[in-house]
Amino acid sequence: MNQIIMWIMAVGAVLGGVDRIAGNRFGFGKRFEEGFMLLGPTALSMSGIICLTPLLSRFLRFALVPIWNFFGLDAGLLAGILAIDMGGYQLAGELSASQEMVRYAGLVIAATLGCTITFTIPVGMGMLKSGDRLFFSRGMLIGTGTLPVTMIVGGLLSGLSFLQIVLQSLPVLLFCFLLMFGIWRFPEQTVRAFTVFADVIRLLTTIGLIAGAFCYMTGFSLLPDLAPLEDAMAVVSSIGIVLLGSLPTAELLQRVLKKPLSFIGRKTGMNDSSAAGLLMGIVSPVPAITMMEKMDERGKIVNAAFLVSAASTIAAHMGFTFGTDPDFVVPLLVAKLAGGIAAVCAALFFTKKSAYSKTRK
Repeated sequence: MNQIIMWIMAVGAVLGGVDRIAGNRFGFGKRFEEGFMLLGPTALSMSGIICLTPLLSRFLRFALVPIWNFFGLDAGLLAGILAIDMGGYQLAGELSASQEMVRYAGLVIAATLGCTITFTIPVGMGMLKSGDRLFFSRGMLIGTGTLPVTMIVGGLLSGLSFLQIVLQSLPVLLFCFLLMFGIWRFPEQTVRAFTVFADVIRLLTTIGLIAGAFCYMTGFSLLPDLAPLEDAMAVVSSIGIVLLGSLPTAELLQRVLKKPLSFIGRKTGMNDSSAAGLLMGIVSPVPAITMMEKMDERGKIVNAAFLVSAASTIAAHMGFTFGTDPDFVVPLLVAKLAGGIAAVCAALFFTKKSAYSKTRK
């Protein structure tokens, strides 16, 4: 199955490249270019933190791992608070006791909860108008509540037993509960807290990039246990190669599925922008968030809930997994989409069609 997906991405790269040669007549060439242009932002956001991974692992082993081990928990779960492409996977690899837990913590948890708290929440609340933040917060609340679906599916596909998933995930479930409570009772303060957290991660990434670049150019290491910058860039490059094909493929999917999704949107009380946002979200949360001003109220909640588990499924996260653990690409896709679908169903259940469809377009 992994090879089938890789062939599909390869065909997407050919489609995008040929269209670029032909002058971008069908819009696939533009997506091809966008995939390559994402190399810069991707490298800036993750290469530095990858360089710092051994140092962060050393700190956590001293400060938190003994406490974690005392309760019989795998320390790799500590890495789940970082996004999959912001060092979460590498840190899980340093801390986890088994490959199964590396996949569960560094790919499943980091690609959902980690991405949500380090990127989706601070970026979404920063981009949206005040009137839309309430609906976005409600969606985040529902999406976090259905995150256990992703965790169970992803954990089982990682090779863990159901009992292992439940026991090892207790801290994550507690954190999800606190996150839901914070979004519900103290939304502004919660967003500020995660914005500060995201700023700290950005600071660490920049420090790691500075130290990595200095070491590469001079051979002198400013920090102990620094991973080579060229190793981090190899991971980034593998993501960029997959994006060359995944973005044109996503563009094709959006066109093919536009009418079916519009039909589903009408049946569920959402406008066309709301239905289209779901397709945009599995590529990147940013365009989906940008589109929220055109969505009806119910669609805003549904899309926000969907992003918690399913954001970047067929773009950055798939590209990252292809470059680090190709055999886990399909399980990660299944887990993220299962959680996303569960979130959509829950959001539709908790929002009344008549109450949240007043701004249909």
